[in-house]
Amino acid sequence: LEEIVNEVDALAPFRNSGLERTQALETDIAHMCERFDLQRPDAGKAGSMYAAQLKNMIKSDEDVPEFMCHYYNFYFAHLAGGRMIGKQMSKLLLDGEALEFYKWGENVNGLKDTVKGQIEELAKGWNRQERDSCIDATAAAFMGGGGINGYLYGRNPH
Repeated sequence: LEEIVNEVDALAPFRNSGLERTQALETDIAHMCERFDLQRPDAGKAGSMYAAQLKNMIKSDEDVPEFMCHYYNFYFAHLAGGRMIGKQMSKLLLDGEALEFYKWGENVNGLKDTVKGQIEELAKGWNRQERDSCIDATAAAFMGGGGINGYLYGRNPH
């Protein structure tokens, strides 16, 4: 998502929003590999396929509404239930150590409000077809995220 946001001019308002998780995830992966003497895994099939789907989705500014559905669902899921899951997993598996992925660095509610406002501002300029494109992408957004979750929980082959 971050790579796409950084490459598409129409998504410039969403750069350096505070939602970015790539660097934090990289830090966590390196830490976990070191702490538990693990080899860094390759991306699983579900993640690779979803990333390719997102990259292929956005060919022009007209494709932004569909992409924004994925952006919204991914980041806001992590800001809501993802934080609670992270705390619970931290307690159960990491002796209470908080992973960087779950450290947002500022007021989470303020961050949500700011980015939600940016999304609403962008969507004000959408016509009916573009709004429908965003709405129609909801099932695919859940399937993409669900495929990754399934892989992480061992239900999908990699």
